[in-house]
Amino acid sequence: MSNLTSKLTEKSAAELIQIQAKGEANAETITKAFLEAIKAKDPKVKSFLLVNEEAALATARSIDLRRSKGEKLGTLAGVPIAVKDNICTKGIITTCGSKILEHFVPPYDAHVTEKLHQADAVILGKTNLDEFAMGSSTENSAYQTTRNPWNLECIPGGSSGGSAAAVAACEAPISLGSDTGGSIRQPASLCGIVGLKPTYGRVSRYGLVAYASSLDQIGTFSHDVTDTALLLNVIAGKDDRDSTCTANEVPDYTANLEVPLKPFTIGVAREYFAGGLDAEVEKSVREALDLLKSRGATIKEISLPHSTYAIATYYLVATAEASSNLARYDGVHYGHRSKNHSNLIDMYSKSRGEGFGSEVKRRILLGNYSLSSGYIDAFYLKALKVRRLIRDDFDKAFADCDVIAGPTAPTCAFKVGEKSSDPLSMYLSDIYTISCNLAGIPGISIPCGFNSKNLPIGLQLLGAPFSEEKLLRIARTYEKETPWHLKRAQIS
Repeated sequence: MSNLTSKLTEKSAAELIQIQAKGEANAETITKAFLEAIKAKDPKVKSFLLVNEEAALATARSIDLRRSKGEKLGTLAGVPIAVKDNICTKGIITTCGSKILEHFVPPYDAHVTEKLHQADAVILGKTNLDEFAMGSSTENSAYQTTRNPWNLECIPGGSSGGSAAAVAACEAPISLGSDTGGSIRQPASLCGIVGLKPTYGRVSRYGLVAYASSLDQIGTFSHDVTDTALLLNVIAGKDDRDSTCTANEVPDYTANLEVPLKPFTIGVAREYFAGGLDAEVEKSVREALDLLKSRGATIKEISLPHSTYAIATYYLVATAEASSNLARYDGVHYGHRSKNHSNLIDMYSKSRGEGFGSEVKRRILLGNYSLSSGYIDAFYLKALKVRRLIRDDFDKAFADCDVIAGPTAPTCAFKVGEKSSDPLSMYLSDIYTISCNLAGIPGISIPCGFNSKNLPIGLQLLGAPFSEEKLLRIARTYEKETPWHLKRAQIS
C-alpha cells in the first residue's frame, strides 16, 4: 500500500470529514485509499463478501462534483462505510452469510441504508457474518471465516465479525452491524474498536433480515466514540415501516459529547466478575474502573441476580423466534430450491437441508422443540417470565446508577476452530452481553487494554433505555484519558 493510503485509512470518520473540508483530499481519493487497503489486506482478513468498487467510486465522484458546485452535502459526505450482509441493499446481493440466500438481490434498501445514502456516505460493500447472525466467531458463514486483524490465527468475534474486522483492519473507518445477543459488542471487544448496540426501537429494523425479532437491533462500529455518535445521529429515529421503532426524540449525540457527565455513578455487578472471567481481562477492566473513579465517578457494587439465567433464557427466546422467522426459506417463497426432489415435502426438506448450515439447523430445532405442544409452557413461556425479571433487575439498578460497567467478553479472541466442536462453550462467549438484548437497553463496548499476547480487551457500559447520550459521554470521558482507541492493527 502507498503511504497516502496508510495515512488516510488510519483516520477516523470525523477526521476524514475535516480533511475534505480543508481540501487536503477529496472523496474519490479517500475512497480509492480504502479500496486499495481492501485489496491489500482482505485476502488475509476476509472481512468482505462483496466489494462494490464501481458504485463506491461513482458515489465519491458525485459528492466531489456537488461539493465543487457549493451544494449542501450530508453529514457523512465522502466517508466510506461497510455494511453487514444481513442489511438489505437495493440491487446488491444480500446473503446473510447463507447458501439459502446465495442469489438474493433485494428490490429495496433497508431504512439504515437509505439514511446512509441521504448522509452521502460511500458504501464500500457487504461484510461477512455468522449465517443469519447466529454465532459468536464468524466461523458459521457459508462462504469464509473472517480473521482477527490483531492476530490472523484468531477469530474476530461474531456474528458481526466482518464489520468489526473491516474497521479494525482499517479497510473502512466505520461500519454497520446487528446485535441480537452481543453481535456488535463482543466482536468490537475482540477487535479493539468501539461497538454500540442502541436501545431496542431506537434504530429501525426495516430491511434487517430477521433472526430474533424482539432482540435484533442495528448498531455501529468505529475507532472512537465520536464516530459512533456521528453514525448514530444518521441512523437513529422514527420509521413507520417498523412498528417497534419508537417516536422518541433523537438528540444530537455529538452536541455534548465532550462535556463530562459529573457527578456520575457506575454500577459494578458482582455477577460479571464470577468464574470463567480471564484474569488479564478482569485486570484491565478493574483499571478502567479505577480511572473513571479518579475522574469523578462513584463506583457502586450492585447485583443483577437473574443474569445467571440469561444464557438459558436467550437460547429459548431467540431460537423460538428464529424457527418462526426462518420458516419462510422453504425453496418456494424465498431462497435456494433443491434440484433433486420427488415431491413437495421432499423439496422443502432438501432445500432447507442444503441451504442452511449446521448452527442454523441446530437453532431451528431448539426453537421448534421449545414451542412444541407440551413444552411451550415449560420452556418458552417460562423464559419470557425470566426475561421480565432480568429487565426488572436493570430497572432497579438504574434507579441508583447512571451506567453499569463490566467486561464485554470473558476472554480475548480465541483461535480459529478452538470452540467449533463445543457449541455451549461458544455460547458462553456472550455471557455478559445477552442480558442487554433481553432487557432492550443500550450497550457499548470500548477498548480498555491488551493482554500479554497483544489481543484487545473491551469494557462494556450499559445504560437505561434511550440513555445513549449519557452512555456516549461517559465512554468519551474514559476514551480521552487512554490511548487504546488510537492503536491500529498492523497486518503483516
